Amino acid sequence: MNPRWARPFFALTAACVLIGVVVQLIVSANDESVFGGSAAGRAFNIFAFFTVQSNVIVGVTCLMLAIRVDRSSTVFKVFRLIGVVAITVTGIVFHVVLSGLLDLDTWAQVANQFLHTVVPILALVGWLTFGPRGLTSGFVVRWTVAFPLLYMVFTAVRGPLASDWYPYPFANVHDLGYLRVAVNALWITLLFIGLGAGANALDRVLVGARSRSVETADV
Repeated sequence: MNPRWARPFFALTAACVLIGVVVQLIVSANDESVFGGSAAGRAFNIFAFFTVQSNVIVGVTCLMLAIRVDRSSTVFKVFRLIGVVAITVTGIVFHVVLSGLLDLDTWAQVANQFLHTVVPILALVGWLTFGPRGLTSGFVVRWTVAFPLLYMVFTAVRGPLASDWYPYPFANVHDLGYLRVAVNALWITLLFIGLGAGANALDRVLVGARSRSVETADV
């Protein structure tokens, strides 16, 4: 990884997260049809969305890498992989399941494209290209899986306390019941496990390829 290119790329990714979240905050605050009551309540409510939470994790971890790329604490490793996997799930689920359900105006569409398309692409390209490598492991993958489970529990508990409002149709306990939502949570968790394990395996391959490249250069 060349810090000369890595740090600006991570900074760009963090900036795109900021743009997407800020635009979405403004759009939601000014849209009286959005759940939340007051303007502040509508704006704050966007943080109940998995999309926004995954974007924030990506933004924070990328900002940290833009400041200093050589980070290797266990907490950072876990949140780095959570961000990469969660934002990948965000992009996949939105474009496969949710995109046809939305009818957005101009600024809402801008926020939507940043949060569901631009940031997922940048995050994945950044991880593949700049890493940092060697931060994943079975231990890190296991902790990564906790994120979707905790999110679904949070959503199920919060819904009845928020006038039966749920951020996504597949998490709507009021309409689907706890069993169906639990099954949906299982599918999302399995997707997380698959992506996390895949990222771990790919990271090992990339670490090995880099090591062989260095050895060849030294010969």
